[in-house]
Amino acid sequence: MRRKIKDENIRKILKSGDSYAITIPVEMLNKLKWREKQKVVVKMKGKSIIVKDWK
Repeated sequence: MRRKIKDENIRKILKSGDSYAITIPVEMLNKLKWREKQKVVVKMKGKSIIVKDWK
């Protein structure tokens, strides 16, 4: 049984081979109409990470 987290947008950083991964809530993916294997652009802005659709 999965524990309920008060803030569902809290994620853990996971190691995947030589890289790291963060899961994205399915509700956000649905709103953005993103799908599996879709290409995205990842940029740093100060101490934040911005993920955008790759056109």
